This record gives sequence, C-alpha cells and structure tokens, in this order.
Amino acid sequence: MRNEDRNEEGRKPYYVSVQAGQILADPEAAAYELVINANDEEISRLHELFKELAAADNWGVRELAANPYNAISDEQRNSEYDSLLQRVYKQLYDCGTDTTKRHIESMQLW
Repeated sequence: MRNEDRNEEGRKPYYVSVQAGQILADPEAAAYELVINANDEEISRLHELFKELAAADNWGVRELAANPYNAISDEQRNSEYDSLLQRVYKQLYDCGTDTTKRHIESMQLW
C-alpha cells in the first residue's frame, strides 16, 4: 500500500454503498456512493451498523408476515429504522472525505 493511501491515524480509503450495505477497499469492485477514510476500528463499527440495519429491515418484514394484524405500527418501525440509518450516516460523515461530508450535509438528516 502506498504511503499516501494512509494518513497518520492508520486510516485508508474505503468506498461505501449504503444501499447495498457494502464497504469496499477497491473502488472498481462494485458501485458505491460515498468515499471515506477510516481505520480498522471505524470499519468494524460501520460493519456492525450495516448488520443492524439489515437485521432491522429483515425483522420488520418477518414480523409483518407472521403477525399482520398485531405488528408494530409502520410509524414505529420507520422511526427505528430511520434512527439507525442516521447513525450509519453519522459514522460515514465522521470518516468522510470533504465531498462525502458535503453530500451528507445536503441530505439534511439532522
């Protein structure tokens, strides 16, 4: 790895697709939306957030299928999912390049 690909905090560039829940080291491996510079700990936290996001999405679908008349409200489910999504974007913002930060700011999530 080239020295310019790492900064003083052990960070290196990653390419993130929130939609796919992917964090890529190679920008040509798949489509991505955002670029971040992160260390191993930050990437681990982001992986955990993506797992939580996927689990929340899957739980809502399973809950609705199993108990269509007794499921939590759409508003409650959406609120919990939105809160988790905001945590994902906060983590991405904290590690983001200037371009990524501007993009997230334009989304007006908080």
